[in-house]
Amino acid sequence: MSRGANVPLTREIPGLKHLVIGVAWNAGAEPVLQDNLVMAAILCNESNKALSAEHFVFFNQLTSPDLSVSQIEKALAGDQEQVEIDLPDVPPEVSRIAFVLYVNEGTAARRTLGQLRQLSVAVRDATDNRELVRSENLAPALSAETALVLAEVYRNRSDWKFKVVGEGYASGIAGIASDYGLPL
Repeated sequence: MSRGANVPLTREIPGLKHLVIGVAWNAGAEPVLQDNLVMAAILCNESNKALSAEHFVFFNQLTSPDLSVSQIEKALAGDQEQVEIDLPDVPPEVSRIAFVLYVNEGTAARRTLGQLRQLSVAVRDATDNRELVRSENLAPALSAETALVLAEVYRNRSDWKFKVVGEGYASGIAGIASDYGLPL
């Protein structure tokens, strides 16, 4: 799937209840970059703002308050990082869940996402880990960015859809936090 493309999930697969969103990357000869990439999820309202700081799921906060979104400690299926979503448990005030990747301490270490050779995000059915859809390689369009909104899962009436976003931030996680109304 290319940037901006979306696909219906629950309309096409009616019994789909549990998703895994995974990100895979290849940092080539940049082991420091490889070890400093972080995937996070932001549970957002209709205005595309985080419901609260507790609705930012990452390595220091492994689940959302309602337990509908959680970081998977040991990623499977070739992904470096994964987040699991229990769609029936997502509160009704959550209209979208944004998935971001950022370089932890990127500017201090002078690392950027532009150093990646390959970067993609995939949606899997959590019941059998079957890949449903994968984005194109997002790495070629990156240069000085230290954070990226990878994709989002969002409500569309009574269904859930997946969209590849691919929007980079040279301002890092601080820029994403500002746009999503998160305090740092």
